[in-house]
Amino acid sequence: MKKQIAFLLFSIFLITSIRAIGQEDELKELSLRDAFRGSSYPERLSNTAWRPGKAVFTFAENNKLMQIQPEKGAEKESLLTLEELNSTLKNSEIDTTPKLPSFKWQDENTVIFTHKNQYITYQVKDKKAKLLFDFNEEAKNKDYHQKGKMLAYTIDNNLYLDGAAGEKQVTKESNEEIVYGQEVHRREFSISKGTFWNDKGDKLAFYRKDETMVTDYPLVDIETRIASVENKKYPMAGQASHHVTIGVFDLNTSETIYLNTGEPKEQYLTNVTWHPNGEVIYVAVLNRDQNHLKLNAYNAENGKKINTLFEEKHEKYVEPEHGPVFLPWNEDQFLWYSERDNFQHLYLYNTKGELLHQVTTGDYDVLSIDGFNKKKEQVFVTTTKESPVERHLYTVDIDNKDIEKVTQKQGTHNVKISHDGNYFLDVFSNIETGSEYTLRSIKENKIHQTLVEANNPLKENYKIGKTEIFTIKAADDQTDLYCRMIKPHDFDESKKYPALIYVYGGPHAQLIQNTYLGGGNIFLNYMANQGYIVFTVDNRGSANRGLEFENIIHRNVGEVEVADQMKGVDFLKNQPFIDTNRIGVDGWSYGGFMTISMLLEHPETFKVGVAGGPVIDWKYYEVMYGERYMDTPLDNPDGYESANLLNKVGNLNSRLLVIHGTKDPVVVWQHSLKFLKAAIKQRKMVDYFVYPGHEHNVSGIDRLHLYKKIEQYFQDHL
Repeated sequence: MKKQIAFLLFSIFLITSIRAIGQEDELKELSLRDAFRGSSYPERLSNTAWRPGKAVFTFAENNKLMQIQPEKGAEKESLLTLEELNSTLKNSEIDTTPKLPSFKWQDENTVIFTHKNQYITYQVKDKKAKLLFDFNEEAKNKDYHQKGKMLAYTIDNNLYLDGAAGEKQVTKESNEEIVYGQEVHRREFSISKGTFWNDKGDKLAFYRKDETMVTDYPLVDIETRIASVENKKYPMAGQASHHVTIGVFDLNTSETIYLNTGEPKEQYLTNVTWHPNGEVIYVAVLNRDQNHLKLNAYNAENGKKINTLFEEKHEKYVEPEHGPVFLPWNEDQFLWYSERDNFQHLYLYNTKGELLHQVTTGDYDVLSIDGFNKKKEQVFVTTTKESPVERHLYTVDIDNKDIEKVTQKQGTHNVKISHDGNYFLDVFSNIETGSEYTLRSIKENKIHQTLVEANNPLKENYKIGKTEIFTIKAADDQTDLYCRMIKPHDFDESKKYPALIYVYGGPHAQLIQNTYLGGGNIFLNYMANQGYIVFTVDNRGSANRGLEFENIIHRNVGEVEVADQMKGVDFLKNQPFIDTNRIGVDGWSYGGFMTISMLLEHPETFKVGVAGGPVIDWKYYEVMYGERYMDTPLDNPDGYESANLLNKVGNLNSRLLVIHGTKDPVVVWQHSLKFLKAAIKQRKMVDYFVYPGHEHNVSGIDRLHLYKKIEQYFQDHL
C-alpha cells in the first residue's frame, strides 16, 4: 500500500512538473513592443459611475452601457448599445459615432456626452437623444455645468460661455500676455484649471493671469523652413512672477467683478472653492515665500473680503492642495486638509473659522475624501494608515472621530462610493494582481458582484521575474526606506548580475507601492529580463510619508536624497549575486538630476548613467516649485551652489548619456546644454541625444525609440 501511495505521489509530481515545464515553454519572451500593447496591461473598465439617486452602478462594455444593482444581487443588464444610440441620433438628425462615447450622468435617467463639437443628452428610459448646443471648434479648457447646461471655455487668451442661447464672449483682452480662464502658477498646488462654477450655475469664477512682467523663454520650432521661435512665459527662481486675480462673472447681469485679494501682487491664489449657497468664495492665499497661508472668504457679489478664517505657517513651506470640503448635511461646516501635525489629516471647521476638532490623527496621510454617508454623518477616506505603500478605504465618524477600515486585502484599493454611501466600486491591485473590480457593501465589505476577475496579464502570458518589496535603513540609520527589486525570469543566484538603479527621488512621487508590478512598469521588467537586477528606493524627500520626511530636502536638494540612494547601493553590494563593478543609474527630470548627482558625487561607484530631462542648475528652474524647496538664489546661495551640477562636472568618471526634448517647457533645454558646455571645458566625454519637438517627456510612438535607446546604452556599456 505504501509503495502504491509513493508511486502515486511520484506520478503526481512528475505530471505537475511536466505541466509546469510545458506552461513555461508556452510563455512568451517579453519584448519592448509589449510595453505598448494593450494585452500586456491589466483589464480595465471604462465609463464607471454610480447612477444619481440610486444604488445602481454603470460601466461600458463592448460598446454597451451596462448597469448592475448590487443591493438586488442582479446580473448586469444593458442600458444602451452603440446601435441603439446611433439609431436615435439619426432620428434626431445628429451625426452617428463609431464607438460608444464617454458619458456623465446628468440625473438618474439622463446621460450627457460630447460628440465632435456638440453636447448631447440621452434619456435611457425613453431612448431619446437631444442636441443641447454646438460649441466653437477652437474651444479649449472646457468646463461644463450640468445643472445650468452652460459651457465655459477659452479661445486663445479669452474666456467664453456657450449654451442654448449661443456663444457669449466674457472677456475681450487684446493683450496676449493677459490670460483668462486658464490654470495659473504653473499647475502647482493641484491647480489644473482656470474656471469654477457655483452650484447653481449662475456665477462663474475664473483666473486672470497677467504675464506682462514675466520673461519670455524661447522654444525653437524646427518644423518651419526657417526655424521659428515660440516664446513661453517662464519665471525662473528669484525672478518676477505673474500676477493673478480672480474674476466672477454673473450670468444674470452679464457683469464681472474681481475679488479684493489685495497686495502683494506676487502671491499664490489657490484652491478656489464656492460655498454651497453660491454667494461666498473661499481662496487659500499663499505668500511667495510659501510659508504663510490664509484661508480667506470673499463676497461673490462685490468681491469684498469677508474674513480670514484661519492661518497656517511653517518655517519651511505650506503647500495647500485641497480646498474646503463642505459637509453635505451641514453647509456651515467643512473639512480642511492640513499637514500641521506632520501628516496630512482632516480638520473640522465652521464658516466662522472656528476649529471644531481634528477628525483624523496618527502617523499616516489621508490621501483623499471619497464620499459621505449623510444618514450616519460619516466621511469615506483613503489613507496610508495600514502601510505607506498600501491604500485602503476607511469610514470616519465626523463627531466622535471613530475610524474603521473597510477594505481588507493587502494592496492598493481605488474606490468609487455610491451616492447613498452604502456601496462602493473597489478597483484592487497588488504586486501579484493586475486588476480586480468588485462591487461591495460598505457595512460588511461583502462582494455583491465581481466585474473583473483578479488577473496578471504579464505573469499569465510572459516570462517575467520576481518583484520584491522590502525596507532598508536610510542614511540616518533610523528611517525605513521602501525598496523594490526585480530579478530576471531565469534568475540564477550563483551568477553575478549588473545592477540597474531606477531613480526619481523628488517630492510628489512615490515609485514603490503594493500595486501591480510593485509600482514599476513593463519596461523595468523587460530590462530585468535582459539580465539586470533592477532596483529602486524611495528616499527621504519623496511623497506620502509625512511632511518631515519630504521637507528634509528644503534648501539642500540632492544631499539627503543621494545619501539615501547610496544606502541602497550598499545593500546591493552586499548581495552575492550583484557584480559591484557594474552598477548603473537611470532617471528622468528630478531623477535625471539625481542620476547625474550620484555619478558626480560617487564616481568610483557607478559605471553607467542615463539622465533624461535633468535639472542641472536650480536657478534655471521655475519659481513655484523651485522656491518651495530651495527658496531664491539670493536667499539661499550656498544651497544653489551645492546643488549646481556644473560645479561637479570634473568628477565625471562614468559613461553618461543625457537625453532632452528640444521643446521642454518644464526643465528647459538650457540645463543640459549648459552641462555639455561645462563637460567640454573640463575635457569630459558625455553622450547626448535630443528628441526634436518633444516636450518634458517623450510620448507617442517615439517612446519606443526612447526605450530602445536606453536599453542599447546599458547593453553597450554596462
